[in-house]
Amino acid sequence: MKPILAIAAWSGTGKTSLLKKLIPALYARGIRTGVIKHTHHNMDIDKPGKDSYELRHAGAAQTMVASTQRWALMTETPEKDTLDLNYLVSRMDHSALDLVLVEGFKHESVAKILLFRQGTGHGVDELTLDQDVIAVASDVSLTIQMPVLNLNDTDEIADFIEAWLQTQ
Repeated sequence: MKPILAIAAWSGTGKTSLLKKLIPALYARGIRTGVIKHTHHNMDIDKPGKDSYELRHAGAAQTMVASTQRWALMTETPEKDTLDLNYLVSRMDHSALDLVLVEGFKHESVAKILLFRQGTGHGVDELTLDQDVIAVASDVSLTIQMPVLNLNDTDEIADFIEAWLQTQ
């Protein structure tokens, strides 16, 4: 299995915004990434009226939609009340990846970079700096006992991830 790195933070800190810049920066370094985004919302990537939607709602436990450009597998999990990150990662095609980035899953025991942005209503003292945290990316200077990266410097964060990846 490929290394997993979570980008974790409170809502509104900029996880998705960072990932949108970080993915191409890592790709430019030859690092192929897969992404798993955790959401607390009831989500559906399918649309009513589409055949795949209708087949899924007819009772299919899994529905795959495939074309020459991409494919997607949707799995119904009404009996599950929690997500199993390792299971989700195992569903990815690791032959096409060097790294799995995870947005969220801050309570999972995987390596993570925490984001801290001043003005989000949370203080530095609220950061959970456990053994899985490998760095904090912040928009303000922090005095903590681990690497602090500039949240607004995508290249610095990509450099850090590239160096970390070489140790995995």
